[in-house]
Order: sequence, then C-alpha cells, then structure tokens
Amino acid sequence: MISDFHRSPATIIEFRRILAKGGEDPVTRLVAEEVPVAIECNGIAYAVLMASPDAIADLAYGFAMGERLIDRAEDIRGVDVHDAGDGIVARLTLARRVADRIGDRVRHRSSDASCGLCGVETVAQALRPLPMAARWDGEDAAVFRAYRALRDHQPLNAETGAVHAAAACTPDGAIRLVREDVGRHNAFDKLIGAMLRRGGGWEGGFALLTSRCSYELVEKAVLAGCPMLATISAPTRLAVKRAAGAGLALRTLVRADGLLASGAG
Repeated sequence: MISDFHRSPATIIEFRRILAKGGEDPVTRLVAEEVPVAIECNGIAYAVLMASPDAIADLAYGFAMGERLIDRAEDIRGVDVHDAGDGIVARLTLARRVADRIGDRVRHRSSDASCGLCGVETVAQALRPLPMAARWDGEDAAVFRAYRALRDHQPLNAETGAVHAAAACTPDGAIRLVREDVGRHNAFDKLIGAMLRRGGGWEGGFALLTSRCSYELVEKAVLAGCPMLATISAPTRLAVKRAAGAGLALRTLVRADGLLASGAG
C-alpha cells in the first residue's frame, strides 16, 4: 500500500528590492520550499534529506534504489508518507529478502541531500563496485534536442529559479518524464522512483540533469539501469572514472553548441 503527501513546493514571500541607484521597492516573489524529509525503513530511522515537499513517494523509491536497499520496485511493500508539521516522514516497508540490508547502512546523522555517503565508515564502502551499465546506442543529436526542450519542462524552476530538474528522455531526445527538486540528487531519485513505480524502463533512452556530474549521480544512473547520463554542468574526475569503470556513457557540459563526451557510447 502506498500513501503519498504533497505540499506546495513554493511559497510567495515579501521582499525589499534594493536599487543600485538608490532607494528600494517592495516586491513579492515565489520562493522554493525546502523541508526535512525523514526516511524510515521497516521502523528504523535511516536518513533525513532536505528536499522539495512533493512527489515524496517517488523520492523514497529512488532513494532506496540508490542506497542499494532494493533491486526492483517489488522490494518495497509499502510507503506511508505523513505530514510532520515542519517536515515530512516517509515510512518504507521493505520485503523480507532485502530487510537485512537496512542495518548495514543505517545513518546516524542528517544529510543535506541524498548523497549516499552519510553513515559510510570506510573508503571501501564509499567506492563499492558497480554493476556494468546498460549499453547506449543513441546519437548525440538526441542530447541536443532534449537540452533545447528541457526549459519548457521545468515549471517550478521557471517560477523560483532555485531548483534542479532530472528528465527521462527517449532515444531520439524527446522528454517523457521530469521531476524537480531543490537538490540535484533528490531530483534524480524522484525521477528514478517515478519510473520504478510506473513499471517503465529507460527503453534505450537517457537521463538529462540540470547539475554538475558528481560521482553519486553516476552511481544512481548505473544502479537504475540508465544507459547514458547527460548533465548541464561539468563532471568531477571521480565521476568520469566511475562511469568509465561501469561502462556508462557520459555527456557533460551540455550546451546548445556542444558537449563533452566520455565513457562508452
């Protein structure tokens, strides 16, 4: 059973606009919400993320996949999302076959995004081996098509200018699903979780993210079976290294007139 909870991801706030030439004007602006989201797994407090307060069930599914707590959607037997006043609580019930994984990764402090490192105690845990990524056989023209279209699929960012987007794209670059969040990891988790809940795969397509390419995002892409990861901003060296090791195709610094290609594909 899945219950979800949605709170408006933006609120109107009054400001004073200070003018360079002197003086000030009263203005109102739509500002992105950011709230703590507590994740519990089989009754155990696991993590606290700072996230936009919508699509929380999607976030929970994607987060569990990125944490390697689950291998498929069926490993989650239920999600119960509650309004906790100043925050949100998402309670996951995991299947018995994966329940033992929770104790290995229980976190002991809050994180500012679903980064996958808080509570990790050793370098070996942080850099665990990845499975081989799905092969991407697409063409880079698809990435440019998706890049040109992405702005029209970011309504929350258009209003606030403060959130990231993660898009699932078809092999020819059409955007078929988008999730937005104040955190780049959260946006990708929400996208992955939405796909898990819908029972859909990447079908030879790719993910396009409005962020830098960090090693955590590479890991999430590989674990979610994504054939190729494209990001608007630059990669880190570790991200490039991890992608190469897993055979994941990377396209970074995506712009209208060019991109950087690395990895497979």
